Amino acid sequence: MLFEEILALSHIKKHLTHSADAGRIPHAQLFVGPEGSGTLPMALAYAQYILCGNSGNENGNGNEVCNLKCNSLSHPDMHFAFPVANSDKAKSHAVSQHYLEEWRQFIKEQPYGNLFDWYRLVGIEKKQGQIGVDEAQDIVKKLSLKSYEGGYKVMLIWMAEKMNISASNKLLKLIEEPPDKTVFLLIAEDEEQIIQTIRSRCQVLNFPPLPEEAIAKALTEKGMPRDAALRLAHEANGNFNKALDLTVNDSEDLIFEKWFVQWVRSAFKARGNKAVVHELILWSQEVAKTGRETQKNFLRYCLAMMRQAMLINYGAADLAFMRIHIDGFQLEKFAPFIHENNILVIVSELEDAIYHIERNGNSKIILTDLSIKLTRLLHKKAA
Repeated sequence: MLFEEILALSHIKKHLTHSADAGRIPHAQLFVGPEGSGTLPMALAYAQYILCGNSGNENGNGNEVCNLKCNSLSHPDMHFAFPVANSDKAKSHAVSQHYLEEWRQFIKEQPYGNLFDWYRLVGIEKKQGQIGVDEAQDIVKKLSLKSYEGGYKVMLIWMAEKMNISASNKLLKLIEEPPDKTVFLLIAEDEEQIIQTIRSRCQVLNFPPLPEEAIAKALTEKGMPRDAALRLAHEANGNFNKALDLTVNDSEDLIFEKWFVQWVRSAFKARGNKAVVHELILWSQEVAKTGRETQKNFLRYCLAMMRQAMLINYGAADLAFMRIHIDGFQLEKFAPFIHENNILVIVSELEDAIYHIERNGNSKIILTDLSIKLTRLLHKKAA
């Protein structure tokens, strides 16, 4: 991947190319940015820039053969690690090496994709992937070998916050003192989940959300009318992956919308109508049939929607970027029910539900309990 293929972020491109041209390449770097901001494409372009000796040419056309290898993700000195789980393809001790074919497909089709897109591609969306100690051992083994082409070796670790404690401790010494001409590129959305001892050994580069204009331009280049592209770019809130999702009718966000509207409507009807509690239980069972990653993503969506409603209720509608596409439900009419007397408790309950689901709690019980609590909280009066 070349720098010219990445949306916006010209200041980060210049920083990376100028430091590489000057021979100042930190041995461990951490790219931190929200979903859809381009951290993975940028890391791929930077790795290619280093490996192919493209110094002096920001577009990265220096070594044609090397660039071809990098573009096909088959360069022998470019290594990858990413969250995986056991599946039909790797029944035990799954590591990234087992999924390289799918990884190449993912990068080709969804370079701005998120973790759940990856899980869905490899068929582990009902599991919780991780970068475990088997992966760490594999990384140590790969980097102990000499560079195949005599130059740099690059280890790109995507979603580094998914490294468990055992893997983190095993890689700590290697990240601190890697072999000569070995570069670690860690990519994360939430750096706080990476242990402090690893974070302190990395040079951190923070990525902002993408500008609306850059997203709109990319969408128009894909054939979308300018007005529709601008509307989706605003709704995406700097997330190019979400903008692409919103162009698909069966996207994850549209499914979450349906669940959210069904949940809120049932919660409103449940007050004084015990029969509707059965609807909430059925809703909980429907969502609980999905994988834990889907459930967590849905609850995060609910958190974001509650915050948007709060902004609208307090006159900051210009800051609200999310929309409901389902006919008959208007966020503006829902907003007055989210106020200072219930927002903190609603957020706390949603975060607790995410915590318990992540730790393998019974989803049906967690979601049913959350639904009954939401019924009470939505009817709580503002001050």
